[in-house]
Amino acid sequence: MLIDTHAHVNFKAFKDDAKETLQRSLSEGVWVNNVGTQIQTSRQAVELAGQFNEGVFATIGLHPVHTYSQHLDEEETSFQTKKEKFDYGAYHQLALNPKVVGIGECGLDYYRLPEDTSVHKKVKQLQKEAFISQIKLAKEADKALVVHSRSTKGTDDACLDILDILKQEGMDKHRFVLHSYTGSPEVLQKFLDIGGFVSFNGIITFDKTGNMEKLVKMAPLDKILVETDCPYLTPVPNRGKRNEPSFVKHTAEHLAKLKGNSFDEISKISTENAKKLFKFPSP
Repeated sequence: MLIDTHAHVNFKAFKDDAKETLQRSLSEGVWVNNVGTQIQTSRQAVELAGQFNEGVFATIGLHPVHTYSQHLDEEETSFQTKKEKFDYGAYHQLALNPKVVGIGECGLDYYRLPEDTSVHKKVKQLQKEAFISQIKLAKEADKALVVHSRSTKGTDDACLDILDILKQEGMDKHRFVLHSYTGSPEVLQKFLDIGGFVSFNGIITFDKTGNMEKLVKMAPLDKILVETDCPYLTPVPNRGKRNEPSFVKHTAEHLAKLKGNSFDEISKISTENAKKLFKFPSP
């Protein structure tokens, strides 16, 4: 068994076959946590989870790039961000659903700031305010916090700001995970020191910089999770295809190779870690 702790089957890429994709994953022994990025996709994640008796869950939250409006055009996707203010009451209501296991993905993204540098300070402040509100909700609702951390290229600026906020908000006493972390090993250690988990995805199968290998090797086994971040970041050997939760096994296989463990050991350990973090029920 494996748990894809961070998927987006609630996104438009799966609008024609979301249920079938999730059924395929479950049939292959993969549970799925679908993660929202604003109120609409959060509601869709909850609705999808409700269609299954077990094995499909939801995390709800506001992604930092949706705290302001801009057009993003990257290698794997092109979209217009939604300018949304975090509605504590609306998300709190969603969090009451028993299928909701986390709050997020939330955090800071300095990699994709608007081209107009004069608004950077304001945008960063909007991101920080939304992040702090979601930390408060995670604590009040007793849900895991799913953290998005993307720094300016070549720096750890967003990660260090996130670390400061987590400490200020007492998150060393609450459950949280760094999703798709690609920062430095030195800063990862600081997150681990305050109790954080770290989740690895397909990037570890195709990274050429050597950084992901360093991160995997330094991360303690009892703090490691696996994810797909589908439909993005498809792992080798399925590069070029739409990513989906069942592909998480390729990431787990590569993780096992880098850590010097068997696939079965990584499957068991990462699943136990995910249950501890998100409080998933036992199958």
